[in-house]
Amino acid sequence: MKIGYYPGCSLHSTGIEYDISTRKACQVLGIELDEIKDWICCGSSPAHHCDELLSVALPVKNLSLAEKGGLKDICAPCASCYSMLKDAQLKMTDDQTRKDVEEVIAADAPGDIEVLHALDMFVDRCGYDAIAEKVVKKLDGINVACYYGCLMTRPPKVTGKTNFENPTAMEELIETLGAETVDWNLKTFCCGASFAITNLDVVLELTKKILVDAQASGANAIAVGCPLCHANLDGRQIQINQKYGTDFNIPIFYFTELMGIAFGVEPKELAVAKHITEVEDFLQERSLL
Repeated sequence: MKIGYYPGCSLHSTGIEYDISTRKACQVLGIELDEIKDWICCGSSPAHHCDELLSVALPVKNLSLAEKGGLKDICAPCASCYSMLKDAQLKMTDDQTRKDVEEVIAADAPGDIEVLHALDMFVDRCGYDAIAEKVVKKLDGINVACYYGCLMTRPPKVTGKTNFENPTAMEELIETLGAETVDWNLKTFCCGASFAITNLDVVLELTKKILVDAQASGANAIAVGCPLCHANLDGRQIQINQKYGTDFNIPIFYFTELMGIAFGVEPKELAVAKHITEVEDFLQERSLL
């Protein structure tokens, strides 16, 4: 199976462990990722605040490059990139927008390309049975709160998801790996994303609420599918503990890292040591390291 790959900026920098684990999981499952040649930034958080046309043209340019490379399906693991690409496709249904964007990118708008989040790629294109067949090390002792954040399922007119407030695909995948999942309230609650740049206190408060609810629900780990969510949940725990007098030390995994571990990939090959909240002792205690 061959699928186009749009890593976006984060997966080539701060979220590189997400890129590594996605590629490792794909190798095990026989998925060939074909990275879009000469891809550019999709605009992510800032573009739509600066220029509406630019915020559409940037992702459409990437779709155009994908089509030029003969790609029909695109996997965008970053939830923000995924949202930008999907939103641009929706906006291109407007004739005037389409005309303006084609002028900006100096090319015809791409045709029918399906944009998939990494979770969609694994669940919809591979399926739980195929994933289960590759599990060689069940994730016993891990109780996971699956965190989707804002953009993996919403807004539904962009993502096309029907269960956008209470998605379950990640839970089913994680359970296929042998871990337990918890039923909790804030799986699609906002972590604050890049708002940390302008108002860190808001992000600390939002992220604290997520950690509190996950822990109260019996989770000893959280799985995510977004670099910004990972940055806040993984990287802000020390600041939250200092500000609120809490004692959080909850491992935050990309769901693809958990896939890799269950598939028998050594955690060090998945770059888990890059996490700010330590995970190696957690894995060692469960004989997964």
